[in-house]
Amino acid sequence: MATLSLSFACWDYDRTKALQDGRVRPEGVELIPLVLPVEETFYRQLRHHEFDVSEMSLSSYLLTLEEPEPPFVALPVFPSRFFRHQSIYVNARSGIEKPADLVGKRVGTPEYQMTAGVWQRGILAEHHGVPVGSVRYLTGALEERGRPEKLALNLPDSIDLTPIGADDNLSDLLAAGELDAVYSAAQPSCFGREPHIRHLFEDFVTAERDYFARTGIFPIMHTVVIKRDLYERHPWLARSLYKAFDASLRIAHDDLRQRGALKVMLPWLQSHLTETLDALGPGYWDYGLENNRHVLDKFAEYSHDQGLASRRRTAEQIVLAEAADTFRL
Repeated sequence: MATLSLSFACWDYDRTKALQDGRVRPEGVELIPLVLPVEETFYRQLRHHEFDVSEMSLSSYLLTLEEPEPPFVALPVFPSRFFRHQSIYVNARSGIEKPADLVGKRVGTPEYQMTAGVWQRGILAEHHGVPVGSVRYLTGALEERGRPEKLALNLPDSIDLTPIGADDNLSDLLAAGELDAVYSAAQPSCFGREPHIRHLFEDFVTAERDYFARTGIFPIMHTVVIKRDLYERHPWLARSLYKAFDASLRIAHDDLRQRGALKVMLPWLQSHLTETLDALGPGYWDYGLENNRHVLDKFAEYSHDQGLASRRRTAEQIVLAEAADTFRL
């Protein structure tokens, strides 16, 4: 069997580093890594299908499954996970002291379909009394200008969604009081500069730990996709790539445990890691379908309930279960 040479676009996470520097090599595959910011990877892959294998927004990927001929298949590999309570910012002058105060307010979000926003709206609706349709959404670039939705949306009339002006950005509008809150992934530059801009959940660590304790969910942000036609020609690719991603993840886990010399520039890394394991358990970032079924099912529920996905897909319909399947002796 000839070795396949495949382009691979992904950010340089610790959990993918061994794949990108060649310490881990997938069986039968030569990966050509392209280390790109996530926004560039998503834009180029969704618009132009440039890469054989790439990191992909979980929300955007679900929406590609709506296409008559979906262009990608996803591995049960999740290079980005993030608790998103900490990424909701409010203007204190808008009278927002608790989540329920968001009802009726103007909320900025870079894209309605972005994964962070789906989680944030879902969590606020399910756990904090803020129905998805109870706020006005304004979309656009967080810091620059002219950011459109990457994918066409067909939202129900219950969702009030308006693009901001071509010369505006969400950070400036939040600081000026023209937005009451921003749901985002990145931190707006007005936070820390303007004293009236604060976190909705001031003690977000406690809020996120409590959320995990109640739900067992560490939100998945991104998955890894393969071009569908490539996978259909070489179905063995899914298992080969999954094994390699998992091996690279294990190396990153081992690096966190090194104590002779710190590989990460955090002086109290051992304490931080111990706290994380105590709160989330040893498998908190594990790949695979079964370990993450409840997370994928919840995200599919939120995507459908928010008018994005036309139906609620099962975990098996989202990622390739067979990629993580293995033999037993």
